[in-house]
Amino acid sequence: MSESEYVVSKQQAAKELFVAGANCAQAVLCAFQKEIGLEQELLMKMASGFGGGMARMREVCGAVSGMFMAADLLKGSASFTDKEAKDAQYAFLQRLAAEFKAETGSIICRELLGLESKGPDAPVSTPRTPSFYKKRPCAEMVALAAGILASALEK
Repeated sequence: MSESEYVVSKQQAAKELFVAGANCAQAVLCAFQKEIGLEQELLMKMASGFGGGMARMREVCGAVSGMFMAADLLKGSASFTDKEAKDAQYAFLQRLAAEFKAETGSIICRELLGLESKGPDAPVSTPRTPSFYKKRPCAEMVALAAGILASALEK
């Protein structure tokens, strides 16, 4: 089954944002900026610490974090006391994460990058060079996460 134009557009938008310099979380979150209805600058700030698996600690993949942030802004509850809504959102997010993991084998940045398990990396972002894009799957990860969310939103 071919993907819808909406899904493909979100995949392309996330990938373009990443290649332009956004971190993985920013790329996915900002791909849904129009639907969310907030300024891109605010979304970029919200997701600025989630790149590199949360502040480059190589934990949860930033693409997954960005997917969760976008899903929360689009479908989440603002109620402190609505347990049913909270549980429904957790179930929705777990389905998104499970789909990402089924495609990639993990939702953990260091595992996706094939890095050894260790403590946090230096808090210095990696320069975006042509070799960076060749050896890192991140552009594909942001496209995948954006596509998973877009597909879920269509249903």
